[in-house]
Amino acid sequence: MQNNIFSSLFVGQNLVTLKEADSTNNYLKELLSNSKPVADGTVIMAESQYAGRGQQQNKWNSEPGKNLTFSVLLKPSFLPLQQQFYLTQTISLGVVTAMQQVTGLPIQIKWPNDIYYGDKKLGGILIENMVQGSGIKNSVVGIGLNINQEVFPDWVPNPASVKQILHKDYELSALLLQICGSIEAWYLKLKAGRLDEIHRQYLANLYWLNQERDFMSDGVAFKGRITGVRNTGFLVLSTESGEKEFNLKQIVFLNK
Repeated sequence: MQNNIFSSLFVGQNLVTLKEADSTNNYLKELLSNSKPVADGTVIMAESQYAGRGQQQNKWNSEPGKNLTFSVLLKPSFLPLQQQFYLTQTISLGVVTAMQQVTGLPIQIKWPNDIYYGDKKLGGILIENMVQGSGIKNSVVGIGLNINQEVFPDWVPNPASVKQILHKDYELSALLLQICGSIEAWYLKLKAGRLDEIHRQYLANLYWLNQERDFMSDGVAFKGRITGVRNTGFLVLSTESGEKEFNLKQIVFLNK
């Protein structure tokens, strides 16, 4: 375990690097359950994560030492609970902006918060909010990004890594620093109440926006066009039978 100092104001100022963890989100939540306070912006990074999770309890595969698997603690007590999807948008933009700058690739956000290049998944985000009253006391933000891994198991759906695309290795600690700085920049916009800007940029980076594509809901395939995302996080599609809204468990993107 080691502590490093970043040049950012607070995200990553307290960095804990682990050789191995079941999940960095679990590790951070255990730290929070102890009586000792944990600083806002604390980052837990694991070289190897053997029980990483994605959305809807999906497993996350990561070859040890090849990728970024880390969690960030944020304390967005200023954000009303009904606006929590703005935090999802903020973190997604923080990650995608940094990845675009570093790689030069047109990386996008697949709703709600997967990181995509073309039709391939580069990474994902899992946010676990701890609620107090009508606000959020703590947010544990888990981020997994495929950076230098070249081979993935068959069960991993449509994966890609930066190395597979650009054929070069990236220094993980430098990339982590860049992402932490980018998350912080967007988080400060959230704190300043720049919600319209956040939402506008989220849509500008959204995978499949305004494209007619194939989806599935309740076992039925249909064509639709993503036209927006509600403040609640619901995905808005224009379909033959009119405008429809979906939450995460109600819709599947069909890649052909």
